[in-house]
Formats: sequence, structure tokens, C-alpha cells
Amino acid sequence: MRTWTRLLSLATLMTLAAVAAGARGADVPGAPHTVLLRPERVWTGDGAAHPGWSVLVAGGRVQAVGPAAGMAVPADAEKIDLPGKTLIPGLIDLHSHVLLHPYNETTWDDQVIKEAPAYRVALAVRHAADTLQAGFTTLRDLGTEGVDYADVGIKRAIDEGQVPGPRLLVATRAIVATASYGPAERNYRPDMELPYGAQQATGVDEAVKAVRQQAAHGADWIKIYADYRTGIDGSTRPTFTLEEMRAMVAAAHVTGRKVAVHASSDDAIRQAVLAGVDTIEHGYGASEATFTLMRERGVAYIPTLTAPEAIGEYFQKHVRGGAPTPAMQQAARAFQLARRVGVTIGNGSDVGVFAHGSNARELAWMVRLGMTPTEALRAATTVAAGILGKPELGTIRSGALADVVAVDGDPTADIAALCHVGFVMKGGVVYRRQ
Repeated sequence: MRTWTRLLSLATLMTLAAVAAGARGADVPGAPHTVLLRPERVWTGDGAAHPGWSVLVAGGRVQAVGPAAGMAVPADAEKIDLPGKTLIPGLIDLHSHVLLHPYNETTWDDQVIKEAPAYRVALAVRHAADTLQAGFTTLRDLGTEGVDYADVGIKRAIDEGQVPGPRLLVATRAIVATASYGPAERNYRPDMELPYGAQQATGVDEAVKAVRQQAAHGADWIKIYADYRTGIDGSTRPTFTLEEMRAMVAAAHVTGRKVAVHASSDDAIRQAVLAGVDTIEHGYGASEATFTLMRERGVAYIPTLTAPEAIGEYFQKHVRGGAPTPAMQQAARAFQLARRVGVTIGNGSDVGVFAHGSNARELAWMVRLGMTPTEALRAATTVAAGILGKPELGTIRSGALADVVAVDGDPTADIAALCHVGFVMKGGVVYRRQ
């Protein structure tokens, strides 16, 4: 009975959030129609930007891209001029948490323990809208952090047009080894029954069952925590055995779902790669040999460089632009090593640890640590789409989904241009016009 009451409460909150958005004056987009976009230049997802090109959109997809003079443009097409702007594919963030908000506002423990699920869902609706306005049209959301399967409902509301937001690929609860995640029992009275941040499993049977349960509830990806701070001294240690990991990966892959793995220690990263996972999240402690194994096995790396910077700001008196903390140095070392080894690197920021809508901070970090602006853009478009197995995303070409964004200036020359979004279209529907 309590479960049904909670679900009703969540649904009600989402409806109220949508109404509130309308009350604030948010635009209510109409159905996709034929539009000719005329920016100063178009970057299609590869190569150099093309000055003077236009993009014709109809039926939610790109119909043509190139000089407008060579296009068959219907007489009734809406023409949108975007002077001074570069049109790029909608950006993709492969590691997000729409149900979290920055830890300097509320700690992770307090969000999970004290904030009501309905309240967290209401915040998530706002987070999704802010993300879309910032030009990120697709998110892979990697765990609800104690709010069960709420991401599935948020995804549905976005897909149905009830609330604005990016395309979501969700991982629901995530899977952790029993008693290895948070809130950590040792920090609370032993007689307390704490809500947990993910689904616990011990042994092959429970681990496989958790994969199947999450898939049945709507998970697009399976998220596994391969290590956590379980050492006697609080050090990061592997939590699942190789046998458990292999069983979970097999159970996910047989259904066509890919597996993302949180892992920071070299032992856990190597174990996850040997188990056949698809992406490694964070990976700060990986050795050159492990990154080489990732390249050989085709495992992508999602570096989440902004998360340690944010944690440093909140809890270690780090000033942005100042001397990096040890955790930031470790993250930078891993990113540069993975790039030198030739590992596929996708854009994923761990947004939720820091403010939603500021996802572009991750791309600025990638450039700061050695990528060209074009390489960073590809990590958030064509490369990210490849990791997702969604070739219709991350590109501007005939037949692709019409997820496009216009920014002031040229982001292939200066990645900071991504902070100046003036136009957002998702699926042929305009969500932002400056």
C-alpha cells in the first residue's frame, strides 16, 4: 500500500512541476515542422566547420545539410536565421545524475536519507530542463541514488512532452556489493534502518537477479560499482568478485543492454574489463597496462574530470583555476594516459555532483588537459553516440535526429563558446531561441 501511495505522490509532483514550469512562462513547444536553419557555420560532428551552410529539418529529422541554394526548401518552411552562431549536433553527457544536486547545497547522505523522493523528483524535472537549455540533448543517467526507479518515470514524462528535458538513457538503481555503498552503516546507529543508494547483491544468483529486475523496470543500461571505499583504512577496494562481475555482464548483454562500471582502483578496473563491461567511469587509478587492455578490448573511458574539481571546491578549499588537489591531479594523469594509449574517451561529467546545466565544464577540462576543441566536441557528439550505439545522435547529416544546438562563435576554435547557447532543437522541436 505504501508503494502505491509513494508512486501516486511522485506522479502528482511531476504534474505540479509541469504546471509550475508553465506558470513561470516557459515555452510549450509545438509539434515538429519543416524548418530551415541558417547559421553562420555548421559543424556536422566531424572535420572542420562549414561556413555558409544551412540545415533543413522536417519530421523530427535532418533532411538536408549544405548550401541552401542546393536544397529543395518547401515554400511554407519556417526560416530561422542564426547570425554569428555555429550550429552543432546536440551535446551528449554520458555520466549524469538528474536526481542529485550539488553537495555544497546538501551532502549526498542527507539527500538520500532526508530528502523525500517526491521532492527529489521535483528537483530532477528542473535539472532536466536546465540541462536541455544548456545544449545537452541526451544524457546517460547512471543511478537514482536512493530513489528507486524514478528515472524511468522522468524519462517517460520527457518522451511524452509532459516536461522539457534531454533524451534519457537510464540505469535505475545501480548495483553494489552488499554493505559496500552508502549511506555507510558505520557512520550511524547500528539499530537504524537506512535507505540505501543502490541495489545490493551478494553472489552470482543475487547479482544476476538484480540485473534482470532493473532491466524489467526499464533500465537502458546496467550500472555496477566494481569498487568502493571498503578497505580497513577507508581505501578503495574491489567489491565484487570476477565471477560475479562476469555473470552480471552476461545477464545484461544477453538482453542487449550495455554495462557501465564505476571503478577507480586499478585492480577493479582491470577486473571489470576482463568481465567484458562496456564503459569504465572515473578510472582515476588505472595503470598504463590496464588502459592498454581497455583499448584492446574496446572498452570506452568516461573520465568525469569535473567531479574531483567540484569536491575540492566544496570540501578542500580549492579555488577554481588554482593549484589542483591530489584527486584532480590523479584524474588529469589518468585522462592524459588514456589519451596517449589510444583508449576511446567519451564525454561524461558526473553532473549532479555539480550544478545541472553547467555540463560544459567537462569539455573545458578535456581541452585544458590536451584535447583540441574539435576532439572534445567529438567526445560529446559522434564518439558519445558510438558508445551509446545510437548513430542517429551526435551528428548533423541526412536522416539523423534533429537534435541541434547553436552557440555564439566557433567552438571548434574556442571550447568556451559552448557556454553561450542561443538555440536548442531536439527532435525537430525548438526549445530555446535567444
